[in-house]
Amino acid sequence: MTTPGPSADDDYWRRPAAGGPPGAPDRTDAPSPAPNGGYAGPPPTTPPPANWSPPLHVQPPPPRQLPGQDMTALDLAEQRAQRVTWTAGAIAAVVLLALSCALCVRLVR
Repeated sequence: MTTPGPSADDDYWRRPAAGGPPGAPDRTDAPSPAPNGGYAGPPPTTPPPANWSPPLHVQPPPPRQLPGQDMTALDLAEQRAQRVTWTAGAIAAVVLLALSCALCVRLVR
């Protein structure tokens, strides 16, 4: 069970006293504590050198050229597909019309 309050294990992590013992870390670069114990912000950072960049290990090959397209052949194929679609739709419409006429004739009798 732990007891509230400071213990001997926490002494290592405490700030040194104002004068500080010899060999204590220098805290001149540490950010000053925020007023009222709030967050003082992140510590200062040093930017990387201006010419620094991550190492580049693999150079991808340049993109390949796509084969040319025959636009007239594509247009003809599209027209054929459109004709097949219209024909199938017309046949379905005729069949549905014949079925509905047959159903209506049967209901009238």
